[in-house]
Amino acid sequence: MDEIKLIAGSSHPALAEKISQELNIPLTDTLLTRFSDGELRVQINEPVREKRVFIIQSLCAPANDNIMELLLLIDAVKRASAKEINVVVPYYAYARQDRKDQPRVPISAKLLAKLLETAGADRIITVDLHAEQIQGFFEIPVEHITALPLFGKYLENLNLEDLVIVSPDAGGAKRANKLAKKLGAELAIIYKMRPRPNAVEVFDVIGNVEGKNCVIVDDIVDTAGTLVAAADMLLKKGAKSVRACITHGVLSGPAVERLNNSSLEELVITDTIPTEDKPIKMKKVISIAPTIAEVIKRIVKGESLAILFE
Repeated sequence: MDEIKLIAGSSHPALAEKISQELNIPLTDTLLTRFSDGELRVQINEPVREKRVFIIQSLCAPANDNIMELLLLIDAVKRASAKEINVVVPYYAYARQDRKDQPRVPISAKLLAKLLETAGADRIITVDLHAEQIQGFFEIPVEHITALPLFGKYLENLNLEDLVIVSPDAGGAKRANKLAKKLGAELAIIYKMRPRPNAVEVFDVIGNVEGKNCVIVDDIVDTAGTLVAAADMLLKKGAKSVRACITHGVLSGPAVERLNNSSLEELVITDTIPTEDKPIKMKKVISIAPTIAEVIKRIVKGESLAILFE
């Protein structure tokens, strides 16, 4: 572990500090500032020559600035002759644009992958990509971590009876089914249609939720329109209670107001994105830092990561 250097970007210093504490490795002294015209300035103030560098940067809002800062950090480390550049991206931006589903639109998730590779990344470590196939956009190793074991442990400790794990759409059914199997719970899937971005119309639910304690599982909660509508519909269908376990708390626009006025009993999220400034009364944050730290340890020691997904 002596050959590791941890470098934190400015997007989520609290998470980087937690990972540093878990590994008992101090963060590398780094200058992150701006020139007077707003351009980002990056400088690594410690030698990283022949070191295994891990750069920690969540690509949350402001996403474009955080992406550019990450690219500059990678380039700085590459030019400083680092032995290996591992990029820890707890939240991968532009992941919702992962295919060409309309004429004349970009595949932004692919473009971002190419930018990270071109800058000099040797490995990507990320958490719950919006679509698992994004791993295939990279020509370098991608360690794809999931928060499902954390949610599973949390829900086990609640000892909820008549538990149903609910996917908010067909695309998330695989994720919800994994958690349902782990907990020995039933599975339900919400059928919905999205007429335009950040707008959702909920239709119906496939599965029995009457008299059940429902837990909605998803990778992202953004404006919370889908989540709040789903919770209301489940209660109308006779659900006893509705909770949500969401990996990435983007929580933009009207999300805070919607959630505070919703029928959700609890919103459980991880700290892949900082949410300290989001005053949500039912919010519960579980740290992903111990999982990321364990991944880093296993990469350095050449050990399998399979146990982290069980």
